[in-house]
This record gives sequence, structure tokens and C-alpha cells, in this order.
Amino acid sequence: MEESFSLCIRDLNPHIVCSLCAGYLIDATTITECLHTYCKSCIVKYLQLSKCCPQCSLKIHETQPLMSLRSDRTMQDIVYKIVPGLYESEEKRKAEFFKSRGLVRERAHEAENVPPPLTSVYEDPRGHYFRHDEQIALCIERCPYTPGVDSAVCLATLVKKFVRCSVRTCVHSVQQLLVTKLNIPSSHKVEILCSEKVLPGNMTMKHVWLSKWINKPSPMMLYYRILPQPYDVT
Repeated sequence: MEESFSLCIRDLNPHIVCSLCAGYLIDATTITECLHTYCKSCIVKYLQLSKCCPQCSLKIHETQPLMSLRSDRTMQDIVYKIVPGLYESEEKRKAEFFKSRGLVRERAHEAENVPPPLTSVYEDPRGHYFRHDEQIALCIERCPYTPGVDSAVCLATLVKKFVRCSVRTCVHSVQQLLVTKLNIPSSHKVEILCSEKVLPGNMTMKHVWLSKWINKPSPMMLYYRILPQPYDVT
């Protein structure tokens, strides 16, 4: 039986509050060089006067600091789930803003009579779960021939090796893609590598990029190799 525990939201505040406005993160945006996160409007205004991170003072970019900002959909999703009523109040505030200026703001779930999300702004039953996420470009190539492995299986290649996916996509999903596309038998397994290191299945593409590909050109290169499954001797 799993033990349950509770946390006070004030204990989580240091991680979900913008240090510039002291409010909960809205349109969470992360600086890629240092991974500090702020409200989008806050950090954009701040970078008009400074080229350094407000928290660590790391210089972001001398001439184009906004190029180092990335929308952090995962963080925003977490904030909306943790803070009760935040999503609803933010949507109401935006609606009032548009109404006061006589503008029309039509959202997909309103146009199609789909009820607004209950737990996540990104859970749309008529769309893809990751469709609003930051995207990452991948190039998936096979490793050179691995000794001791059936060459017919090992040398299988993808017809389309360039892929664009969500930064939340896990290595396991890439493995499943290869198993399906290459008809890899159950007697073999797929390993994914980046920078000559085997990646764990639960690692996200964002984690891979930040830890192994940051400051390198796009697309991020992933390699795969097909190995025989170990026999179960029990």
C-alpha cells in the first residue's frame, strides 16, 4: 500500500513564483543558458534594459537576448495544476482585456463547443496532447554495424530520418517508433544514443538536449542500435 503525503503550497512557491513580479508564473518562459524561469511578459520587459539573468546575472546575449528564451509548457502545466483557480482567473482576466478593447478572442474549444480543460490547459480530447509544446528537431540515424548482431536487423534504416516532436517526448517513445517503423522482432531491443551515450527510456528530449546537445546546431542527432534481447535463464 502506497503512503500518501501532502505539501503546503508555500513550500512550492520558490519553484513556481516569478522572481520579477512575485506572482505565480504565467506563460512560463525559461532562459536556455541558466534554466531560470519567469513570466514571459516579465522577462521580456526586463531584457529591454539588461542582457543578464535577473537571478544569477549570467550574460544571456549581447545583441539578441530574446533568442535565448524558450516557452516552458511543462512548467506552466504544473503551475496550473498546483494553484487552484489560477487558470480560470487568468482566462477571465484575458477575456476582460480583449472585451475592454473591443477585440474578439476565439479559442478552439469555444468554437467547437468543447468544454474548457479541468486539470490542464493542454488536455484537448480532440487534439494531440503535446500539440502546444515547444518543439525539437531530431535526426535519427543508425549506429555503424554492431559485431555479433544479425546484419539484416542491425542495418535496418528509417525512410524518413528527420522528426519534429515535443520536448516532453521520452526516449521510450522514440524506441517504440523504431520498433514499429522497422518491424523489429521481439527477440531484439533498441538502444538510443546521443553523444555516444546510451539514453534511459524515461529521459525527455528536453533533458537530452540540455545535457548533451546544448549550443550545438539543430537538428539534434540521435543514433540507434538494435541488439538481441538477453535470454531469461530463470
